[in-house]
Amino acid sequence: MVKRDKRLKKSIQSIKEQIEKHFEKLDREISKKEETAARYRVKEIERSLIADLEKRMRLLKDIDEELLEEYRKKLEEHEKKLGEL
Repeated sequence: MVKRDKRLKKSIQSIKEQIEKHFEKLDREISKKEETAARYRVKEIERSLIADLEKRMRLLKDIDEELLEEYRKKLEEHEKKLGEL
């Protein structure tokens, strides 16, 4: 179990980094008014990365609700910016 937990923690950290990189790319796409690419990135963050992060946290039984909520709020803010394009 220790090895599994260690791998899960490492993968959770990796997903967090991926989410941050995707938010940076999303900011660039919104500033360049690339609406199609930005909408795709929003779906990717929401459906793939955040969902996977939550799943791995559940497996580890260490769910950080505040972090998940922070990512969801940040995603909502970006969706609002997209709606203004």
